[in-house]
Amino acid sequence: MAEAAEAIAARIRDAARDRRPLRLRGGGTKDFYGGAPSGEILDARAYSGIVAYEPSELVVTARCGTPLAELESALDASGQMLAFEPPHFGPAATLGGCIAAGLSGPRRASAGALRDFVLGVRVVDGRGQLLSFGGRVMKNVAGYDLSRLIAGSLGTLGMIVEASLKVLPKPVAECMLRLEMPEGRAIEAMNRWAGQPLPISATAWHDDSLTVRLSGAPPAVRSAAAAIGGESVDGAFWHGVREQTDGFFAGAEPLWRLVLPSTSPALELEGRQLIEWHGGLRWLKSAMPASALREAMRRVKGHAILFRAADKSAGCFAPPEPVLERLQRQLKNAFDPAGIFNPGRLLAER
Repeated sequence: MAEAAEAIAARIRDAARDRRPLRLRGGGTKDFYGGAPSGEILDARAYSGIVAYEPSELVVTARCGTPLAELESALDASGQMLAFEPPHFGPAATLGGCIAAGLSGPRRASAGALRDFVLGVRVVDGRGQLLSFGGRVMKNVAGYDLSRLIAGSLGTLGMIVEASLKVLPKPVAECMLRLEMPEGRAIEAMNRWAGQPLPISATAWHDDSLTVRLSGAPPAVRSAAAAIGGESVDGAFWHGVREQTDGFFAGAEPLWRLVLPSTSPALELEGRQLIEWHGGLRWLKSAMPASALREAMRRVKGHAILFRAADKSAGCFAPPEPVLERLQRQLKNAFDPAGIFNPGRLLAER
């Protein structure tokens, strides 16, 4: 495997010398996310495998090309999981692509985001240098926490070749409940429950129907179910939300990902909504103008990402504030001075 890592570094050095753009890619299941991919494909799948896994330490280390399904299967065999519940969007999803996209699933509001579980990463930068950030232990204070910076960078800062993640035990018991209630009341209920000692691991509202997942010790789950009420439903619903195979996500309208304070009231927006994370994540299927939608989000101190669309001319990400944009470009120049990694995927080209 050392030869595969060196081959990656050599390819990057050659591309940097010629200023030849590279498209860093694993299984390609998230190619739709962000700006349109471009450049020569640098395939990460040849560099795969679990490097170390200590169930008693709740830490796993694996290479970038490791299939996400393979990693989750190994954790499941020990009764453990990736608590941030990452979406796959296809069977070819890899660990490197998972971290580069930085996306978390339905459990995010209760367990934390993907970047909260990244203990360390090894990255090949735009000069072909192998850099290590963080480590393989939870109590790690090795300088600046750049591991979390890499998470969600969409491969624009470097090629993730290895990552160490904190894992958690799978819940002993789970229960799914469904209650009929309008949007405003559902948002109020989700936020009220979030402030109580209830083992809620996920919530989702759509079309006057609120679905709640309880996870934890059997007595706690039974007690919470009695307090919340509603009817018991099949847990397969959450897979459909995480992987966007649920009927809500069908259709040709653009799909927007709206992130905002969970206590924000119901948004009067054109289109259909599905609300997760106690109200903090709202999916919107709508053809409304990007400018109007982003202005509406600015008023509630949130932001809108054009997640899936045939036409992305409005830009996937809202233009950052000048100070933030300057910092982003300084980081890009430090990690990738020749500008070869995934051009236009995260930052607009100039």
